[in-house]
Amino acid sequence: MNLMPLLGLATMVLGFALRANPVLVVACAAVVTGLAAGASPLGVLETLGEAFVKNRFLALFLLTLPVVGVLERHGLRIRARAWIAGLRGATPGRLLLLYHLARQGTAALGLTSLGGHPQTVRPLLAPMAEAAAERESGTPLSKQARDGLRALCAATDNVALFFGEDLFLAFGAVLLIRGFMAEQGHLLEPLRIALWGIPTALAALLIHGGRLHRLDRKRKGPA
Repeated sequence: MNLMPLLGLATMVLGFALRANPVLVVACAAVVTGLAAGASPLGVLETLGEAFVKNRFLALFLLTLPVVGVLERHGLRIRARAWIAGLRGATPGRLLLLYHLARQGTAALGLTSLGGHPQTVRPLLAPMAEAAAERESGTPLSKQARDGLRALCAATDNVALFFGEDLFLAFGAVLLIRGFMAEQGHLLEPLRIALWGIPTALAALLIHGGRLHRLDRKRKGPA
């Protein structure tokens, strides 16, 4: 048994321990693993190129991070806070409920990439929710309140996406259910499975909407 390819794992552990760039660490670990397994340098590059072409969506996700970073450096978060602070009647709960509806609706149509933590929650949703909370109370948020609000922003995105994408006919979970039921002798159309996800999605909306309403009620007190 050739244990030399495990050098790639050691490279990854060392890189993360040194807090190097994660993308660079993973790329170096892949190269070390390929070379240690006996592949030629050109063979390693060819394998990486094929993986890049087959998983272009992952490459686009990685490109999202630097793009969002550049936008933040040029004042994206500041402009988002300033815009929401100027809206009368804007509260954290109402803002997050509106985002929940939009996120769940687009996920039901298969547009799951329109939102997300790196491209929407961190640079836009969280600053806007913080600005709405500070405008409502008239005082800066404490660290505990700020962290709690940010966590709720992330939870809103998770809940809306999880229960919204189950309504999309071509979603993997829907097709998995169809395949499992077919093996058991029950032929179900994806549309029928997706329709049965509507009650669960509505329940998630009502339950999480109740949490957001309770947030606004608590926000009327001191931050």
